[in-house]
Order: sequence, then structure tokens, then C-alpha cells
Amino acid sequence: MDPTYGAYYRKLYETHWWWRMRERWVLEVIRRAQPALGWRHILDIGCGDALFFEPLSGFGMVEGIEPDRALVSQHNPHRNRITLGPFDASFQPSKRFGLVLMLDVLEHMRDPQSALLHVASLLEDFGNLILTVPAYNLVWTNHDDLNHHVTRYTKSTLFPLIRRANLRVLESAYWFHWTFPAKLMQRCFEKMVHSSPANPAILRPRMNKLLMAICTAEHFVLPPLQVPFGTSLFVRCARTSNPAES
Repeated sequence: MDPTYGAYYRKLYETHWWWRMRERWVLEVIRRAQPALGWRHILDIGCGDALFFEPLSGFGMVEGIEPDRALVSQHNPHRNRITLGPFDASFQPSKRFGLVLMLDVLEHMRDPQSALLHVASLLEDFGNLILTVPAYNLVWTNHDDLNHHVTRYTKSTLFPLIRRANLRVLESAYWFHWTFPAKLMQRCFEKMVHSSPANPAILRPRMNKLLMAICTAEHFVLPPLQVPFGTSLFVRCARTSNPAES
């Protein structure tokens, strides 16, 4: 992640309409899917400065891993539950997890298959993984360059990786449908004017609320139609067996 963007990220997460809606929708999924006894142990991969820990704490004991030290404040009250380092085979916690989150993380990884295999090894039997990733390289913009994305995914490119990791897709959907044409126009504009990557703007509260209302309406009306595009892809999947035994 670009250092200037990293310093700006907390403010974006706490105020920007896109981050607010993604958190709301992910929490909806967690509430709907949680087992009767809760999730027990939850792992947030790429947790940053534990920005999602408070909402998650109502569902189980939360810990995280973050590879970018610059994103984690030494004064964060959750600092002792964050492992600093890469998410690879060197990360060997003493427990397995009922729920693992990878929220806009996989697109940064050069070896996503190994990452998903490692996730599967950390899940309890029939534990869940909730993934979000940016969708469709067709709408690649300077924002992807700023965030050092490797790729954007579709169901056809992500699902084979999930299945090869001994995970079963339980539900999936494209999110933020209305932003797809907007980002397509943005890409065309950037190509014409050769603009440089820049941090997303923090909008005025009124505009922020308007865009959140558009997202809310879209999320309420469109899911039954299974719209086959959007700028984000959400997937919930479950571990079905021990990868070492498959």
C-alpha cells in the first residue's frame, strides 16, 4: 500500500461511504450465517489498525494479522491481538478459527492460491471464510495502482482458487453495481488525460449520505436479480475437510 494512502486510511474507513457500506454488508452476512454458539475465534487478515475489531467483538474473540507495520498504531488498545508480519506459512497461531475475514486483501497477493490454502488450514471444520475483492479488470483505475493491486477478480477467476483450497462456496454476489459504469468512465477519463494516482476524497457529509442511500437501495432491490457485475465481489465459503487429508 502507498505510504501516503496508508496514513489516510483510518479517516477513509471511518467516514467514507464505500467503507461504511462494506462494513454494514459484511456484518449482515456474519449475523445471518453465525452458528448457534457463535464463531468463538475470529481472524481478520489484513486488519490494519484493528478498525473492524469493535464490531466483530460481539461475535467472538477477535485477533488479526497485518503485514504493514505503518498501519498499526502502538497506542491501539487492540495492539496485543495483532500479529505483524506476512500472511504465509510462517503465521502459525496456536488455535483454529471459526471465522476468517479477508476483506480486500487477496488482490494484493502474488500467490493467492497459497494464501487460500493457508486459510483453509487455519479454519475449524466447517468454519467460514468471508472474502471481498475488487471485481473486473475492465474497471481498473489509478486507485488500483495506488493500492498496489495485482488483479481484480470475477467469479470465474476466483472460484477455482477457492475450490482448489478445499473450500466450498456457500454464497456470493457482486456488490456496488452502480459504481461499475462510473468507474468505467473514470478509467476512460484517466486514459485520456494521463492523470496520476491520488487518494480518494473525503466527501461532504450530505453527499456521503446520498451515496450511502443509493447503495442501500441497490442492496435492497437488486440481490434477487443476481446482477452479474459490480466493482466488488463478495464470497462466503466453508472448509469442508482438512486440506492435509484431501
